[in-house]
Amino acid sequence: MTIKNRGRRADYAEATRAAIIDAARTLFAEQGYFATRVEQIATKARVAEGTVYVAGGKQGLLHLLIEEWARSPVRQDSIDRLAELEDPEDILRLLAASTKQVRQTHGDIMRILLATAPHDQVAADGLAASTARYQATLALVAKRLHDVGHLRADITVRRATDVLWFYFGYTGFFTLIDNGWTLDDAETWLREQCERALIAAPPH
Repeated sequence: MTIKNRGRRADYAEATRAAIIDAARTLFAEQGYFATRVEQIATKARVAEGTVYVAGGKQGLLHLLIEEWARSPVRQDSIDRLAELEDPEDILRLLAASTKQVRQTHGDIMRILLATAPHDQVAADGLAASTARYQATLALVAKRLHDVGHLRADITVRRATDVLWFYFGYTGFFTLIDNGWTLDDAETWLREQCERALIAAPPH
């Protein structure tokens, strides 16, 4: 086999894999993980059922979606930018914008895991790991607000982390969006409420 033919086969295999993952992601989001059948994934991806099993089957595909969310560069980019910020409004603006971006790119995966985790160990483990990363990022934001001297005097870093989770955890954006808010409106409102809850008023 020539190098060109090997390259074409590799490209075809990658395109097929991507089509299967996209099909599974769409179907899991639309009708739920448990209601989705392998034959439906195969039909949507335009491949044989056996090819879906080669790609890992339903659980393997769910794991790939978990990994895709974990590889998102948004978290590390935000952490890198966080260290440069001194103004509390800029810090919370970065957090709100980053949270919205993740909802845009991986919100469907979040919803899939939240719905599936109570009844599936792969989903439960993936959600637990993702939540730990998520909360660790919020803890860094809380510590940064403390370090630049802008947390209210009665709020510890731990309490600030909990408040950030209340506003920017899984439910905040989803609750507002599910009630008809735009992502932009949700971002602005959540940030403003968080500022009121956490940030010390400037001295008179």
